[in-house]
Amino acid sequence: MPLNFVAIDFETANSNSASPCAVGLVRVSDGKIVDTLATLIQPPYPYDYFEPMNIKVHGINPGDVVGAPTWSQALETMLTFIGSDDLIAHNAGFDMGVLRKSALEIETPLPSLRYACSLLMARKTYNLESYRLNAVAYAIGHEEFDHHDALADSDACARIVIHMAKRHGVESLDDLAAATGHTIKVL
Repeated sequence: MPLNFVAIDFETANSNSASPCAVGLVRVSDGKIVDTLATLIQPPYPYDYFEPMNIKVHGINPGDVVGAPTWSQALETMLTFIGSDDLIAHNAGFDMGVLRKSALEIETPLPSLRYACSLLMARKTYNLESYRLNAVAYAIGHEEFDHHDALADSDACARIVIHMAKRHGVESLDDLAAATGHTIKVL
């Protein structure tokens, strides 16, 4: 089975996980990055306000999402892009929480998608002081990216997973999960 997955990263407008304001997705097919999708998002009401702390982290302001797809539109586009591929996120608990809670907010059921966490797998692959996305990316030689840009972060996540698979000598996500003692979960 080849290394196929979609790396995903969300940025949120505030501390509520139902406030996605940007998403980046990177498709990996046969161990190579082959496609990307990124969009700003109008967070769903009542979580459509922006907190200064979040703006400071990602630089997205309320005016930036005016005219952006609604969360419902963005979710439909995302699910079409993902198809039946597995999802990977660095700190998947956060990103899957955003996906779940935001979908629930607009009463949209999600398909059963498998997902894994590159953060947890990185802890079993590398010996680093920090396993934050930028620290792991730097450790594998991916130093030039705009951290907290959703597409840049999902791209870094994809590169980390590809690097881990090569380091462990495996060719599939299932084999990488087994090599790192990680359980692939279902959304």
